[in-house]
Amino acid sequence: MTGSGVTGSGVTGSGAAGSGAAGAAADELVTRHRWALAPDSTRVVAKLFLPGEEGGEPQSRAAGIVDRALALPEQEVDSLVTGLLDRFEARHLDYRGILARHAAVVASRVPASAEVSAARTLLLGACFTAEYAVEGAAVTNPSAVAHPDQSGLPPGALRLALSLRAVGEGHLSSIGFAVGVIGPGPTVRLEPRTGALTTGVAVPVEWTAARLRAVLADHGLDDEVTRAVLLGLDPPPPDGEPDPDLSRAFAGVPADLLSRPQAPGILAGIRGIAGSLRRVEFPPDSALAQRVLWPTVASESHGMEDARFVRFTTPDGAVDYRATYTAYDGTNIAPRLLVSPDLRVFTSSPLAGPAARNKGMALFPRLVHGRHLALCRSDGESSGLTASDDGQVWEPARALHGPRVAAELLQVGNCGSPVETAAGWLMLTHGVGPMRTYTIGAILLDLDDPGRVLAVLPEPLLAPTGQEREGYVPNVVYSCGSLIHDGLLWLPYGIGDSRIAMASVPVDRLLARLVPAA
Repeated sequence: MTGSGVTGSGVTGSGAAGSGAAGAAADELVTRHRWALAPDSTRVVAKLFLPGEEGGEPQSRAAGIVDRALALPEQEVDSLVTGLLDRFEARHLDYRGILARHAAVVASRVPASAEVSAARTLLLGACFTAEYAVEGAAVTNPSAVAHPDQSGLPPGALRLALSLRAVGEGHLSSIGFAVGVIGPGPTVRLEPRTGALTTGVAVPVEWTAARLRAVLADHGLDDEVTRAVLLGLDPPPPDGEPDPDLSRAFAGVPADLLSRPQAPGILAGIRGIAGSLRRVEFPPDSALAQRVLWPTVASESHGMEDARFVRFTTPDGAVDYRATYTAYDGTNIAPRLLVSPDLRVFTSSPLAGPAARNKGMALFPRLVHGRHLALCRSDGESSGLTASDDGQVWEPARALHGPRVAAELLQVGNCGSPVETAAGWLMLTHGVGPMRTYTIGAILLDLDDPGRVLAVLPEPLLAPTGQEREGYVPNVVYSCGSLIHDGLLWLPYGIGDSRIAMASVPVDRLLARLVPAA
């Protein structure tokens, strides 16, 4: 269905049995709620569209398109623009501004002698703009955190911020959001997802020398040219002005270094990596469900996948929101970090270090013994634990939990950040078994030493059953993050890489079902 993408708001029991006796035993703990989030093809953004270039043609078609648009009579231009505004303005925030910015991209194709009216400028912009349905194919792989705004709720209720992997044309993934309310008691509802979407506005953000040094070294850039650039960052320039494009640092590289044959390639590599630090601000009056984190850097040009959000608390009690996600450029993957104080302003940056190599990093919600910790899967098939002094550069992982039972024969990983309980860190896992069937399990880690596994769930907690077996990718249930509220573990999960559902599990009964680790 389209529109809000909601079906039902009440609860039911688990409904279908799991796979086999063991699956059924664990499945009895789970309440599958009559709540579903389906992809909504009306949720669109207006993106830059350069005809011809998307197919790798040797020459741009922009010049010919501009010439044809300039040749139209002014009366026809006015009529065309009136029609465009009637059909599209209500679907996009600042539609006229979007068209003007896209027209500016091809302004060099417009002869200097041409007199371009305001209407013709909008028409030019529309020729280089296309709507993209961010959920045209699927929504999946959610994570849940407490929403920054808890106002207006009855006692016992909690408002959730749900992150979603939105998949559109060409299997391009972006990060979207929805808002839900759980409680009082075992109830859940989804707030309407209405209003035009926005991809926000990019604003300058500056590197520190230490942070950039670590990322450059992680990419094999540790030479005299690189060090000369870094010297230009620290100490900062006397006037204290921000320098997001590193122009001062590049200008300070000695001429004899620039004369080296390899210098241009090194500088291009530095500039490319430096450009991967981004900050996006969304309008203050936009709702969370209107915000879309859209790919903006080369490493994520083919998608931003599987954001694992966590509400992070610092030692002094300050709170922000953090997430790791997988950037995909069509060939390579790279984990990246999102940090936001309020889910309105987001800073995206690359991660570095031996553990930041594969998919599935998930941050702990607080420091442990003064250090950042994260779950990871460095070897591609087992869960590991890694540590960092600054949350940016991650040490080699130590083994935590590998494939051990039938549901994990192919691989095992995490289903988001661990959740803290009095008994230990509750870590939900995903296992991949025969027929590439994904199930969700659980293990318990020691609170003081999370590298120590205390107990494991001997069978899957949640397995695809009935219609959950069907989807874009069959036989998959998968989550990127859960939370505990009022004694229940609330678990949003993707079904078949195509839609999202919600389950809840009594925490005490789940902990009681765990058996000591061998």
